[in-house]
Amino acid sequence: MVGKYLVFIKNKHRYMKYSRLLLAIIGLLIAPFLMAQDGVKKTLPEVFIKNLDGEKVNIQQYAQDGKITVISFWATWCHPCKRELDAIADLYPDWQEEFGVELVAITIDDARSMRKVKPMVETKGWEYIVLSDVNEDLKRAMNFQTVPMTFLLDQNGNIVYQHNSYTPGDEYELEDKIKALAKK
Repeated sequence: MVGKYLVFIKNKHRYMKYSRLLLAIIGLLIAPFLMAQDGVKKTLPEVFIKNLDGEKVNIQQYAQDGKITVISFWATWCHPCKRELDAIADLYPDWQEEFGVELVAITIDDARSMRKVKPMVETKGWEYIVLSDVNEDLKRAMNFQTVPMTFLLDQNGNIVYQHNSYTPGDEYELEDKIKALAKK
C-alpha cells in the first residue's frame, strides 16, 4: 500500500510540473492577442528604407496620410509573394476607387538581387508604391521571419490586421477587412 502511495505522489509531482509548463506555453501563445485587446496599439516603427531610385524614405510617412494602407513584404524569389501581389493587382484599382486604399510593397531582396526588382514590377504592371528593405531593418523592427507578410493599417496608422503566407482567396479576406475599416 505504501508503495502505491509513493508512486502516486511521484506521478502527481510529474503531472504538476508538466501542467505548469503547458500553462506557461499557452500563456506565451495568447499573450499577443490579450495585449492587442487591452488597447495596446501597434504602429509602424520609425525606420528608414529606400525607394527604387535609392532615396531614403521614413516608412511612417505612409501611416500618416489618413488612408487605409496595406503593407506587403515580398521578394523576387518568393513565388507566393508574387502570386499574392498579382491577385491583389486585379482588385487594387477598385480598392483605390472605393476605399482610397494605398498599397506599399516592400521587397526584402538583398543588394545583389535588387537589380531584378524594378524590371519585375514593370513587367507585372504592379501600380503599387515599391520600396526596398535591403538590410531588413524594417523586417526586424516589425518582428516577423518569412514572406509574404501583409499588414493592414487603419486611417490613423494603427496596425489592425496582419497575415503571413498566401493562399488563393486571402485577397478577399483582406478586402473584407478593408471594407470594415472604410465603414468606420
